[in-house]
Amino acid sequence: MTAASSQASHSGRLLSFDVCCGLENLPVSVLNEVDDDCLPPFQYTPENVAGPGEGRDPTEITLPGCECLTSSCEQDTCVCLQRYVGAYDDDLCLVDFKEEMGYSRPVFECNIMCKCGEACKNRVVQRGLAFKLQVFKSSRKGWGLRTLEPIKTGRFVCEYGGEVISSPEAGRRTRSQRFGDMNYIIAVREYLSTGEILETYIDPTHVGNVGRFLNHSCGPNLYMVPVRVSSMVPRLALFAACNIATGQELTYDYSGKFNNLEKRVSTEEGPNGETGTPKLCYCGSPSCTGFLPFDGSLYNLKDK
Repeated sequence: MTAASSQASHSGRLLSFDVCCGLENLPVSVLNEVDDDCLPPFQYTPENVAGPGEGRDPTEITLPGCECLTSSCEQDTCVCLQRYVGAYDDDLCLVDFKEEMGYSRPVFECNIMCKCGEACKNRVVQRGLAFKLQVFKSSRKGWGLRTLEPIKTGRFVCEYGGEVISSPEAGRRTRSQRFGDMNYIIAVREYLSTGEILETYIDPTHVGNVGRFLNHSCGPNLYMVPVRVSSMVPRLALFAACNIATGQELTYDYSGKFNNLEKRVSTEEGPNGETGTPKLCYCGSPSCTGFLPFDGSLYNLKDK
């Protein structure tokens, strides 16, 4: 991990530099044409790291590899692909979007234990950034992330990475926030056919990657999918939900859906049990609910 907090500014505009500190395939520049603010200090990590309370180590190799002695694996013979029917097509696009399933399924990529080549089409998220991105300052939403080149529907864009923490730790951190504070902690629930529910909490507040700069939209252009490479701890990968043009801001729905269908106008409970008006949403989408989604039940806010 590398610190990503030192910046230079001139006339309200931040000079471009690599917020990733050379840890990604491509540099991610930073631009501020709004004010003289600098990025909040944080430690950059391209992948998830183990945080407090979580017994699973995201860096530990726990999944077996395939025995495919080919440059790219085939569905009929690869054990990784058999865990998931055809995750990516020949253009490295996520197949789900073509099938219009409306919900995500877990993806298992080939990993370091596999005998297939690095060019295998079942290796996408693990390759890191493939598009030039930029962190920028907006007038109403704070820092955001945009693309500097066009992105095709279904292509992998970036991860939402940071500290993998336990549910009690997620609750503790959320309760320590004041009502107006930003909450970067994301809770992902995966429902298995056995009825079991897998929960993963990732917090990029102090240790994270470019995904921490993604803003919410009620009509997002990114879609989050849990992807497993070498461990059962999922990597939260964001794929393009549509064709994205150069210069367009990258967004996803914080509630985990493509669109919010229910408009919430009442007050909601804050991290410490106080009530107040939910944070306003400035996404500008025609389907905007007017407020940022927040589900306190995901963070065990009642547990002291």
